[in-house]
Amino acid sequence: MPDARWGLTLPFTGVPLRDHLDLFRQAEAVGYDDLWTGETAGPDGFTPVALAAAVTERIRLATGIVNPYTRGPALLAQQVAAMQDASGGRFVLGIGSSSNVIVERWNEIPFVKPLSKVREAVETLRPVLEGGRGPGKFKLETPPATPVPIVIAALRGKMLALAAELGDGAMTNFLPLSGLPQVRDAFDAPDKELVCRFFCLPVPEEEGLPIARHLFTAYGTVPVYANFFRWLGWAEKLDPMVAAWEAGDRKLALELVPDDLIKEIFVFGDADRMKDRLAQFVDGGITTLILSALTPPEGVPKFIDDLAPR
Repeated sequence: MPDARWGLTLPFTGVPLRDHLDLFRQAEAVGYDDLWTGETAGPDGFTPVALAAAVTERIRLATGIVNPYTRGPALLAQQVAAMQDASGGRFVLGIGSSSNVIVERWNEIPFVKPLSKVREAVETLRPVLEGGRGPGKFKLETPPATPVPIVIAALRGKMLALAAELGDGAMTNFLPLSGLPQVRDAFDAPDKELVCRFFCLPVPEEEGLPIARHLFTAYGTVPVYANFFRWLGWAEKLDPMVAAWEAGDRKLALELVPDDLIKEIFVFGDADRMKDRLAQFVDGGITTLILSALTPPEGVPKFIDDLAPR
C-alpha cells in the first residue's frame, strides 16, 4: 500500500518504557512512517514519543490523542514546542475531546461542550505555536521553528467537520469497515489526512475473538463510543450490551457483544491476511494506518517485522 502511511501505537502493552528504545529503532529501520501514542490509564501521551525522538531520525511522532481539558493551553503549547524541538520538526499534535470517563471521572474536570472545547484549543494553539500570544498574554520563549500539524480526533459528523475546517487531518478509532464511507463523507476533506487506529491480533479469528470482546466491551460502553456506533447504525445490536453494562452486569454485557461488529473493527490472522484487510480501509479512504499490537510483550518484535510496510 504505497499511498498509505504506516504507523504503530505506543506504548506497546506490557513492555516497560525503558525497553522501548530498541523497538523504536526497529520500527524505523523496517520502514514504518509514524509512531502515535495513546493516553488512557498507561503512560501519558508525550513521554513515549519524547523517548522515541532521542533514538530515531526519520519517523514521524504524534500524540494520538491528548485532550484540552486536562492540560491548559499554555502547558499544551509548551509540550508541543518541546516535542517539535526534540524531534527536529517531526512532531504532530493529535488532539481531541477524549471521554467523560478520562476527563470527568478520573480527573474530576467537567466534560462539557467537547466540540467547543476542541475548537477553542486549536484556535488558541495555532497563533501561540507561531510565536503569538495566548490567554493571559502567554508567549512561548522559543516557538517551533517549523509548523506543527494538528490532527483532530473525531468520531461523528460535527467533530469530523471541525477537523476538516481547522485541522490538518482527522483521527478516528474503532472504525467498522462498513462505517468508513459515512466517516469519510462527513470529513469531506480529500486533501487532508484521515488517520485510523487498528487493533491487530496476529492469531486466527476464533482465537482472537475473546480478547476482542473484552476490549470492545470496555470501550463500546463509553458514551462517546456508544454514540459513535449508534450514529453508524448499530444501535439495535449495541444497546442491549450497553444496558447490561450500565446495570452493573459485566458478565451479561460481555455475552451481548455483537460479534459481527467486532469482526468489522478488529484485524485478525497472519501478516498477509491482516494486510489484505487493512488494504480495504486504504481503498475506502484511510490515509494513515496506526496499528495496535494486541500480542504478548515477547511477540512485539515479530509483530513489528511481520506488519512492516516493505
